[in-house]
Amino acid sequence: MAKARLREQYLKNVAPALRKEFGYANIMAVPKIEKISINIGMGEATQNSKLMDPAVTELGAIAGQKPVVTKAKKSIAAFKLREGMPIGCMVTLRGDRMFEFLDRLINVALPRVRDFRGVSPKAFDGRGNYTLGLKDQLIFPEIDYNKVEKTKGMNICITTSAKSDKEGHALLRLMGMPFRQ
Repeated sequence: MAKARLREQYLKNVAPALRKEFGYANIMAVPKIEKISINIGMGEATQNSKLMDPAVTELGAIAGQKPVVTKAKKSIAAFKLREGMPIGCMVTLRGDRMFEFLDRLINVALPRVRDFRGVSPKAFDGRGNYTLGLKDQLIFPEIDYNKVEKTKGMNICITTSAKSDKEGHALLRLMGMPFRQ
């Protein structure tokens, strides 16, 4: 199996550039992407449990991996929510699948967003991790527009080994993430 294109770019271009920019003595100190978590919250699934199935199949098609259905941890009467009810689905990507997904996100999906001017550089959490929210799943080419009944938003969390936001921003910028100016 061939290595992911973005992984090769990281090893050949990004890691040496980061090492030079931040002056790391050891190659193991250079920040890298550890995992990508994709999450779809389906609050409406409390009333209609059939809404969960399309979300699971679409997330599976986008990620290339079977998602886990997340269940409510606590009962909340105001939301008509009982403990153990399915309320969303998520998938965690690592290794080559993670790099393939990030490549598709940066080069195919994000440019398909209407009026796209770049992603916000302010969505870092203070530890070098980046979170991105998407309003609909139709920007991914794996999703058939005619089969979608309801648009679903998703959260994409990119976890890095960077110690600060500055290092995380530099890592994602060099990987090709289109940050807003």
